[in-house]
Amino acid sequence: MAQILYVTNILIDFGALAQLKAECERIGIARPLIVTDAGVKAAGLLDRTLAALPGLQPAVFDQTPSNPTEAAVRAAVEVYRQAGCDGLIALGGGSAIDCAKGVAIASTHEGPLKTYATIEGGSPKITDRVPPLIAVPTTAGTGSEVARGAIVIVDDGRKLGFHSWHLVPRTALLDPELTLGLPPMLTAATGMDAIAHCMETFMAPPFNPPADGIGLDGLQRGWAHIERATKDGQDREARLNMMSASMQGAMAFQKGLGCVHSLSHSLGGVNPRLHHGTLNAVFLPAVIRFNAEAESMKKDHRLQRMAHAMGLASGSDVPEAVKDMSARLGLPSGLAAMGVTPDLFDRVIEGALADHCHKTNPRLASADDYRAMLQASM
Repeated sequence: MAQILYVTNILIDFGALAQLKAECERIGIARPLIVTDAGVKAAGLLDRTLAALPGLQPAVFDQTPSNPTEAAVRAAVEVYRQAGCDGLIALGGGSAIDCAKGVAIASTHEGPLKTYATIEGGSPKITDRVPPLIAVPTTAGTGSEVARGAIVIVDDGRKLGFHSWHLVPRTALLDPELTLGLPPMLTAATGMDAIAHCMETFMAPPFNPPADGIGLDGLQRGWAHIERATKDGQDREARLNMMSASMQGAMAFQKGLGCVHSLSHSLGGVNPRLHHGTLNAVFLPAVIRFNAEAESMKKDHRLQRMAHAMGLASGSDVPEAVKDMSARLGLPSGLAAMGVTPDLFDRVIEGALADHCHKTNPRLASADDYRAMLQASM
């Protein structure tokens, strides 16, 4: 049975950050912990956030790594408890938001974090004891500000997903002004992450017509504006549309994702220095070609419908168009350009087969299929 649930209060506009204190008061957060990272702090965005909380005394954890880890979650939980916090504000990209979701679990639930991982059967163990969370994204990519999931590298080295409706942020403050200073390559990589979400969830076979509509519209917005946002970081219209595309991709992917994310989650666990959005961009063409043979893709004309949203003549043009877009944005041409070598393939394939996104791909991939996709993405 399909479950369709949209629960986050989303405020999207230039200047939305000014509503942060009012949202804390509405939700009942008096002593928030702001979870962020050193780059966001250096960009001055932490100071702007603190200024939006007059009269409150938030604690700060600013050591979120580029791929959040269980060790970082533990360190943030210590700050949360010492300061007597009663809620969370995630400020940053997907890493900070996912780290905050990890804190929400670990601060109120016993045992190691892997206990609550989706592939370990842990989702039902995440309860409404989690503290309330407000998400303030500073990139337009992951969409974690409206999603029920988080990705964290646990102590045994696996990059695992955690999914529960209790983890959905109560409020998402989407202020495109916070993304105006984002560097071009980060704009491109996070933007392709958003586009990958819109495309892959649209290809996923579960029945969710609202998600399909939201994903297609997000794809159209993202595809039309990513080059503008990358080439001119002050393009306000482009920044607004990219932030919306990011949010829409994550609203839609409650439907499920697929092999792109199975591969990028796994490879990102093997080498945490690799950027998730860049990996998604590299894997998309090979996965789209693999998915083109799926019965659901043919029956519903899904490839052609994506092509229409992208302004392309034919569905067969989609994989090459994605590859060309990545090249125009200056992203790596393939895995080899990112330093990935074939000797990693066995570990990546093992992780991809176990990933929570594996079974919602329109074609169930075998180990040989994954190996072919990796080779095609080199």
